[in-house]
Amino acid sequence: MIATASRLRAPSYWCVCPRASDLSAVTTTTQPATSSTMVMRYLAVGACNTAFGYGCFALFTFLLTPLIAYSYVVASLCANLFAITFSFLGYKWFVFRTHGNYLKEWVRCVGVYTGSMLLSAAALPFVVAAVRSQTGNDRTAPYIAGAIVLVFSVFFSFFGHRHISFRGSKPASQSAR
Repeated sequence: MIATASRLRAPSYWCVCPRASDLSAVTTTTQPATSSTMVMRYLAVGACNTAFGYGCFALFTFLLTPLIAYSYVVASLCANLFAITFSFLGYKWFVFRTHGNYLKEWVRCVGVYTGSMLLSAAALPFVVAAVRSQTGNDRTAPYIAGAIVLVFSVFFSFFGHRHISFRGSKPASQSAR
């Protein structure tokens, strides 16, 4: 009698290899907390947001200058509102990939940006003073300090968005299960 392949298989309780359906759960739980691709997507959205935000500022300044005094202040406020919304959608759809909760996550996103702006504004005078004492150049110190503070602001914002703006939201890959 010739044995068939089906009769030679071990019973399922003998198998120590996980099924393919079990691998997806293992893969999602063993991924690093912050992947380099997520950081790269965050930086790419940030670069697009910077260009978009400055474009909005320039457009609003151009449109409002003939109408009101200090149009650049109103333009800055309007541009920030548009830029925050633009970046929020970029982070939601391309970086953190969450579904639903648009209003709740947008409000949190505004909160993270507000916190970042307040911390940056508070740190800037100290960093300017430190740069001035190191370089002795009063004219370039605010620019150098602004760049230094910007680096910390990017890190603060990333972790703020990750743990505050988009916390408790299921990533798109998990909500499909």
